[in-house]
Amino acid sequence: MKTVLPVNLSGKSYHIIIGADLLPQIGAFLQPLKLGSKVLLATNPTVMSLYGKTVQRSLQQAGFKVTVAEVPEGEEAKSLEQAGVLYDVMFNAGLDRKSPVIALGGGVVGDLAGFAAATYMRGVPFIQVPTTLLAQVDSSVGGKVAVNHPRGKNIIGAFYQPQLVLTDTKTLSTLDKRDVLSGLAEVIKAAVIRDERFFNWLEENIDRVLALEEAALNRIIETSCQIKARVVEEDETEQGVRAVLNYGHTVGHGVETLSGYGTYRHGEAVAMGMVAEARIAKELGLINRDVVQRIETLIARTGLPTQLPGDLSPAELMASMYKDKKVLDDTLTFALISNIGEAVIKKDVPEEVILAAVEC
Repeated sequence: MKTVLPVNLSGKSYHIIIGADLLPQIGAFLQPLKLGSKVLLATNPTVMSLYGKTVQRSLQQAGFKVTVAEVPEGEEAKSLEQAGVLYDVMFNAGLDRKSPVIALGGGVVGDLAGFAAATYMRGVPFIQVPTTLLAQVDSSVGGKVAVNHPRGKNIIGAFYQPQLVLTDTKTLSTLDKRDVLSGLAEVIKAAVIRDERFFNWLEENIDRVLALEEAALNRIIETSCQIKARVVEEDETEQGVRAVLNYGHTVGHGVETLSGYGTYRHGEAVAMGMVAEARIAKELGLINRDVVQRIETLIARTGLPTQLPGDLSPAELMASMYKDKKVLDDTLTFALISNIGEAVIKKDVPEEVILAAVEC
């Protein structure tokens, strides 16, 4: 059984296909897309060892000529240097403007391969095949691709939509617990900003999710993708409402940058950021203490961190946030909660409010 979710964008619509044991069928899913015969399969060594041969075999049986590019593991791989490595592989393989780039892996592989696809020959087809929970519920959907700069996360990037997102839920069985929890942070974020009923369901069923029950996993993946797809349909290039998806990310990206990429998983940093930014919303009078407590309690029940690292200076964290791509005219912009299931965009948040929240 599989679920097909449409993402309806002007001239760039595509489908998210969710189900078990989809990787052996990837060649058949790609055939209707009228792609070129040469394919770049971008992945990392771990994912290649687990799923690479299955995907290669399916693509070859469908008539595609596959070139594999393995990129290093970890956030450090999201760099211009590694993008250059992919360009060399693509050029040497003779890929043309109809040749698809397939990202098989987590968010790092998807961001890096998507950035290469968006910029090689001014854009070649891009297919997302996410294998981590974080990628399946968030980073593979919406068309944001990027690499990092030493002074800021995802500073160099583009909006570039995939032609297909193929999510095989069986890949979650090989994730370690820390990666599962990292993905859960984005699930909680989606519920907090857009769906109170989903948040209530998470409060009641988080133990089933943590036990990796198939029905519970399908529910969180499908619902999170639906939430993000609807937001992206409203505002593809983040000119307005899409910025609510950044809840937890202004502080979270600062934590990632200051700690050194890879010290914390993305979801771990976002979890810390969600609690801190909920406190900011409380100080501004947008929510009461009970809402903050519900968010913090749910995050804590998963095992994700709720407190910022003690060795991070609040002043340095503030300075790092000012280098984030969400800063406009030297003003920090936050996605803040006005209720469970509702978020608003706030500018000109007083620095003393921010510092008080990150010092807690």
